[in-house]
Amino acid sequence: MSLVEQFQQYPERKYIMYGGKGGLGKTTFSAATAYYLAKKGYKVLVFSVDPQASLSDIFERDIFGKGEIEILPNLFACEIDADKRVREYQDEIRQKILDRYGMKRIPDEIEGYIQAAAAEPAMEESAIFDAVVDIVVKGDFDYYIYDLVPLGHALYYLSMGAIYDAWLEKITSLREQMREYDNVIATMKREKMSEEDEIYQELLYIKERIGNSSKIMTDTKKTAFYFVLTPEEMTIMDTEKAAHMFAKYNVPLSGYIVNRVISKDLLNQNIPDYLKNRIKMQEGCLAMINERFGDKVLAFVQEFDEEIKGLKMIKKMAEMMFGEKIE
Repeated sequence: MSLVEQFQQYPERKYIMYGGKGGLGKTTFSAATAYYLAKKGYKVLVFSVDPQASLSDIFERDIFGKGEIEILPNLFACEIDADKRVREYQDEIRQKILDRYGMKRIPDEIEGYIQAAAAEPAMEESAIFDAVVDIVVKGDFDYYIYDLVPLGHALYYLSMGAIYDAWLEKITSLREQMREYDNVIATMKREKMSEEDEIYQELLYIKERIGNSSKIMTDTKKTAFYFVLTPEEMTIMDTEKAAHMFAKYNVPLSGYIVNRVISKDLLNQNIPDYLKNRIKMQEGCLAMINERFGDKVLAFVQEFDEEIKGLKMIKKMAEMMFGEKIE
């Protein structure tokens, strides 16, 4: 089955993710897929959760941290600014403290704690994940194309839904027990429920949002995850290991796309020896890919002789990936 045939056969898969090692072409494929689907008449959002993403470079538009930017009709792009998200968290925490305790300013020791907490690496990951949840739960688009971070971070990102869900399950369970206790006390004292009930409602709201996002990430009917690799032995081995790890998180693996394949037709031309050797090396690696991944390889994309930037080049990439002309 080809990539285009899979899209035609499974139109209900609205969440498309490209994963793999850094520098293999995930961002390029994400942009090209978004372009292809937008030209088919679907409203598409391609967004990056990689702090070092290059959607801005590929589209030649400054989109970082500016929300959902329309690139062309039906095609929108977004690069998440995690630092901005963390600052928003900080401001929200400060405001809640001021409102809750009637303070005019945040005490220095509390401000120090807020700053220290924001510096934790996990805070950036949480900010990114929460931003993704915001994007997904709104449901404004026909397709969502995820440009995932490199493999190691992607595994952490994909597991966060389960981590959040388990954590919130315990918190809400404890809060529900406390709420029942509060109800009994309030009834005995003939008083109204405490304002702390708002905390319980907020936890339930967070749990519902995270739960919805987690289900999407592992829903084989709605989600397609593609590994990007190149015909290099080390990359093949790393991809194979990563595929096994992703399976532990029940990520629905839909197939593989091989990038940067050098055309064997060049062997008939006067080319340098190093290029001849590279083509021969790739032949062995392509045989290895065929042996290990077989018919799950949906597309082979040839090496381009220029950088993929701008809509003209993105169109060329999309046509090669999906094997058809795009008008």
